[in-house]
Amino acid sequence: QVQLVESGGGLVQPGGSLRLSCAASGIILRINHMGWYRQAPGKERELVARITSATSTNYADSVKGRFTISRDNAKNTVYLQMNSLKPEDTAVYYCNANVDKWGAANLEVWGQGTLVTVSS
Repeated sequence: QVQLVESGGGLVQPGGSLRLSCAASGIILRINHMGWYRQAPGKERELVARITSATSTNYADSVKGRFTISRDNAKNTVYLQMNSLKPEDTAVYYCNANVDKWGAANLEVWGQGTLVTVSS
């Protein structure tokens, strides 16, 4: 069974920074793309940032220039560095990974979510 465990959420003031981490565990042949999504109260889940196995990245327009996604393949971990945080960034952030394992390919796996609150 493949699991994603997130960490790094919390309360931060506007203009502050946070770094989220997400580590994948289990018997994994290959991790394809990894990404971060978020869901604010009363809103649908949306893509924040994604990184492919070739480290190509894409971002939501609302976070471009403020957030940076990266990955450490040796640790099966993806990071989201969030700078210049705004109150509208408040949401539960979910890690996502597309993985291959024995007998199955392109499995979508989700973390349990970590809450980010931006408030003074």
